[in-house]
Amino acid sequence: MNELTTDLKSLHEATLNNLKNSKANNTLRAYKSDFRHFAAFCAKHSFNSIPSEEKIVSLYLTHLSKNSKISTLRRRLVSISMVHKLKGHYLDTKHPIIVENLMGIKRIKGSIQKGKKPLLISHLKSIINVIDQQKIEEIKKIRDKSIILIGFGGGFRRTELMSIDLEDLEFVSEGLKITLKRSKTDQFGEGMIKGIPYFTNENYCPVLNIRKWIKISKIKSGPIFRRFTKGSHLTDKRLTDQSVVLLIKKYLNLAGIENNNFAGHSLRSGFATVAAESGADERSIMATTGHKNAQMVRRYIREANIFKNNALSKVKL
Repeated sequence: MNELTTDLKSLHEATLNNLKNSKANNTLRAYKSDFRHFAAFCAKHSFNSIPSEEKIVSLYLTHLSKNSKISTLRRRLVSISMVHKLKGHYLDTKHPIIVENLMGIKRIKGSIQKGKKPLLISHLKSIINVIDQQKIEEIKKIRDKSIILIGFGGGFRRTELMSIDLEDLEFVSEGLKITLKRSKTDQFGEGMIKGIPYFTNENYCPVLNIRKWIKISKIKSGPIFRRFTKGSHLTDKRLTDQSVVLLIKKYLNLAGIENNNFAGHSLRSGFATVAAESGADERSIMATTGHKNAQMVRRYIREANIFKNNALSKVKL
């Protein structure tokens, strides 16, 4: 009997661990953060946050719509639903009072989202040039250039970029292969390999810059992009994904470029936009970025071609 109890206990613990690992840590943190906002709304109006009711959730979405995008409303709805599921409660997010309310909000607000600006070739060159001009240690310059160029060249999400280890790199005659062990759309770790070819201009070449970084940093294994101490000593600690945002904004500012509408995602959207402008097709862009859905890539392509096939260009004035 004791053996059976022990087995059941271990199965229970293993099951809880499986449930915990069914979602990425960032996803779970996002669920909790969103639900805290919903719970605060419920507490203010003396509603139960869990289990909640469809009409309460609909009221919350209306409240949220005053200052939030449609995408934020949908994300919060998913988070509220997932927390209910994890706690063993059912919430019908397809209930007409929620669905019809969202449709009404969408009609009133519109659903066009103004995303962060893509980092284009002109921006990329300005950043690399201004890094070269800084009066800082050469090792820091090479690290920062490598982060920007690899992030752009591989169309990486910032979390993906910071997850790269030395063991994930393979230099070949055509350029560099980077094995991505896991990403936002690959929660089960199937992985993918990104290829970055050599650029003609050596100063802007991701492959040559990452070679220089490995040589000067003397990294033998583990995280490829690491923190420095105040004394410019390279540590073994991995940089956070927020570091990508800070670097982009810092160097755009130093280059005299307004940086408010740029973010870590600007590297990824910049790659897709520039590739589309250069004639790359949807499939080849998705093969590099790892997009599972073509909708966003098609948006990049449309924006990149907005002047190429512009009807007004046919008009002679």
